[in-house]
Amino acid sequence: MAPPPLPGPLAHLAPLLDHYGYLVVGALVFLEDFGVPVPGETILIAASVYAGAGQLNIAAVAATALAAAVIGDNIGYLIGRSGGRALIHRYGRYIFLPERRFQAAEAFFHRHGAPIITVARFIDGFRQFNGIVAGTTGVEWRRFLTFNVLGAVLWVGLWTTVGYLAGTNINKVYDDLVRYQTYLLFAVIALIALAIGRHLIRRRRERPVQ
Repeated sequence: MAPPPLPGPLAHLAPLLDHYGYLVVGALVFLEDFGVPVPGETILIAASVYAGAGQLNIAAVAATALAAAVIGDNIGYLIGRSGGRALIHRYGRYIFLPERRFQAAEAFFHRHGAPIITVARFIDGFRQFNGIVAGTTGVEWRRFLTFNVLGAVLWVGLWTTVGYLAGTNINKVYDDLVRYQTYLLFAVIALIALAIGRHLIRRRRERPVQ
């Protein structure tokens, strides 16, 4: 049985899943979780869709992603703990973490405390640098590990469930996409226009009065 075609932005990941399966899931989730800009969350969703269509085992996908997520974040924690701010200052720009962005993440972390480690798993940008920031700010390792494992379990559980359900109904998903593609296109255009409008209004408000 041929693998199902993956919808939309997931399609380009199909060759990786066809050739490497669980290995690519573990590798990309692991790398993303200590700052390397790779599509870890996207490959998890794509693999879960494959599992729902009968091409992979969903329990193996979840176990692989969970282990990779926890280990990856702990590598990030060790990097932050051992190298600290000096390491970020020197090499952060190479992983899209310049000093200004790191300071914003650090301030956010200080405001919300250690429980934000769990929530950060679901926020793109914070997910990738969660461990590094926690290590740099000196969070005790056992406390970090507790919230990190909780976040990983919830994150993997959410996306494997969503992807698996989509995979088991892949034909219906495609039928609905074809049926409503015009409405979806208008919705995307409206969201882009709204975002541009808000940006222009914000810039106008921030412009100094002459």
